Amino acid sequence: MRIVGGRWAGADLVSPGQRVRPTKEEIRSELFDTLEPDLAGAKVLDLFAGTGALGLEALSRGAKSVDFVENGAPALHALKANVAKLKARNWTRIFKKDAFVFLTGIPNFPDDEPAYDLVVADPPYTSKGSDRLATLWIERPFSRILCIEHSSEHRLPRPGKRRGFGTTMVTTYRMKGQ
Repeated sequence: MRIVGGRWAGADLVSPGQRVRPTKEEIRSELFDTLEPDLAGAKVLDLFAGTGALGLEALSRGAKSVDFVENGAPALHALKANVAKLKARNWTRIFKKDAFVFLTGIPNFPDDEPAYDLVVADPPYTSKGSDRLATLWIERPFSRILCIEHSSEHRLPRPGKRRGFGTTMVTTYRMKGQ
C-alpha cells in the first residue's frame, strides 16, 4: 500500500495487518483525481482513518491539514507510523475516539461555514456506520463535501453521486453550490 499521487507519490505506508481493509490504490487514485480542484488548502477530516491512507493522500495532493479519527489500537499504531514516516505531524492531528463521538463534538456552524472542507470516511462494511454518517451529514452538514466508501450492494440515504469500483462504492455528498 502506498500514496498514489502528489508530493509523496510512491511512498509506502505501514499496514496494521489483516483486520484493517485500507482503501485500494485504484479507488484512492480515481477519487482524489476527481476531488483535485477541491483539495488546495482544504481542511480534511478522515473518519475511521485506519492507516490514514485517505487523509494522507489528500495531504499529499494539496490539502492544508488533516484530522484523523480512529479508535483501534493496531490501526492507530500504523496511522502514527505513517504520519511520522511522511514527516506530516505539522499538518495533522490524531484523535483516538469513536467517529460519532467525535462528530457530536463539532460545533454547529452556519450552513455556509462547515467545520471541514472535505470529510472522507471508510466505516466497516458490516456496520450501519455509513448510513448513520450520511444521515448525520444530511441533517447537519459538517463539511462542504463528504465521501463515504461502502459496499456496492448497499445504498445510502438520499443518493449522492455514486461511483462503483467492483464490490466497493464511493458515495459523495456536496453542499449546495459546492
